[in-house]
Amino acid sequence: MADGDRLQRLEARAGAPLRAGGWLLAVAGALWLVQAFAAAQAVAAWIGGAGGAGLGWAAGFVGAGLLRAGLEHAGGGLVHRAADRAVAAERAALLEREARRPEGGPASAEVAALATQKLAALTPYLTRYKPAMLRVRLIPPLILAASLSVSWAVALVLLVAGPLIPVFMALVGMAAREASEKQMAEIGDMNALLIDRIAALPDIRLLDATARAEADFAARAEGLRARTMAVLRVAFLSSTILELFSALGVALVAVYVGFTLLGEIGIGHWGDLTLAGGLFVLLLAPEFFQPLRDMAAAWHDRAAARAVAGELAALEDDPRPAILGRGEAVAPLDGPATLRLEGAAVARGGAPVALPDLAVAPGEAVALTGPSGAGKSSALMAAAGLLPVEAGRIEVAGRTLDAATADAWRARVALVPQAVHVPDVTLRAFLDPAGQGGDPAPALAAAGAEGVVARLPEGLDTRLGETGAGVSGGEARRLLVARAILSGADVVLADEPTADLDTDTARQVIAGLQALAARGATLLVATHDPRLIAAMDRVVEMPGRAAEGAA
Repeated sequence: MADGDRLQRLEARAGAPLRAGGWLLAVAGALWLVQAFAAAQAVAAWIGGAGGAGLGWAAGFVGAGLLRAGLEHAGGGLVHRAADRAVAAERAALLEREARRPEGGPASAEVAALATQKLAALTPYLTRYKPAMLRVRLIPPLILAASLSVSWAVALVLLVAGPLIPVFMALVGMAAREASEKQMAEIGDMNALLIDRIAALPDIRLLDATARAEADFAARAEGLRARTMAVLRVAFLSSTILELFSALGVALVAVYVGFTLLGEIGIGHWGDLTLAGGLFVLLLAPEFFQPLRDMAAAWHDRAAARAVAGELAALEDDPRPAILGRGEAVAPLDGPATLRLEGAAVARGGAPVALPDLAVAPGEAVALTGPSGAGKSSALMAAAGLLPVEAGRIEVAGRTLDAATADAWRARVALVPQAVHVPDVTLRAFLDPAGQGGDPAPALAAAGAEGVVARLPEGLDTRLGETGAGVSGGEARRLLVARAILSGADVVLADEPTADLDTDTARQVIAGLQALAARGATLLVATHDPRLIAAMDRVVEMPGRAAEGAA
């Protein structure tokens, strides 16, 4: 999807309130014609000695000003509320879409930067650029027509000077968009670097690489500063061009009106140019350029919005399929804890991965083996409904695993992944995600993890952070096994749970998995470890090596 189409969808989200607010602001701007006429007539009346008439015109000027202020207030409120709703809807759609996609896409820091920082650039586009475009379509033609009714020379000056501004803005806009795209990319890269360095902070300290990390971050910050200054340079350049042409236009109108009223110029107007007529066109001249100035100021908002829209469009066009279901908390799926794969295949890394035909009975412990890259992790993800199949079918609890059954199936499943991701909650809450309030001690003992908790500074009230900081990889996996035991899940999917662990830690993890099997849980484990394979009821070999990167 092109970024222009993406912006149109954003405007559609804002809907009728955005258009109504924009028109209210445009009509409010057009009321300056009434105010300018009233002000010119009032001044002419006072100079001519008709003070009463002047007061009447002054009252009209004030009344039009109050109406204009009311329309601007109402229109601005509509526009800003519509923009806030549209951006909030865009952010919710982004987070829902990315939360339901498997790994392999942009880093979480880049998505977070898009959701929190970059999407905010869409608000000025809706609140400034779109209303400015409406005012440009309405106000300059009205002022041009009003000026033409008094002086064709003034209208000619405005007609020549006005269009030059959009022409130069279009030329400057090309550079503005490129600079904005580079700035947005730098923001995402800097967020990704920051998250990466925070996650690796213990290793950085152990390796005495703090100075190197600081230098990398300083270099990236300098890059962001340079990108930001490039955007500002373009903005200042466009402002200079704008002010030059608008100042020349207003100055030419002022010179013409002044010399005409002095009798030095006798052409360019219809009949005699009166004081009221001269003041009227003189007051209109700056307002003729004001919508163009607003549009030029908002042109950079459009460039930034197009850069953000391009990123959103790229994410929408991402070929990664969404996980099955909606990721909602639902009642567990009825039926036996069975799992069957028949002719199933998934797409990983742009290549198909054939999954083994297998049938796992309730309470059975099965080891899934095969060379690295054969698709063992893909099989587990597919069995959990986290990776849709492209061919064949997966049957769970006697029913087809699809979008209608995935959430309910996952309510019965505990997943023990290789990489640990812990939400920002206490360890107690992490071990008991359903909030059942059970005592975690038996589950920790069965998984050999009671010593892990005892060594933590705050015990079960410790917050480990997203990467499980404060515990080793083996300790984290024992905690995951304890979590599976405490959850009461009757289906457990474990991905290389003993990989890279020492003998004693691996033995404790295996004992925890055996405890799960002993209480009747259906167990499917992807592993190379002969010790873990020996502890399972049977072994299933993967059909063959798949595309590189499909673990």
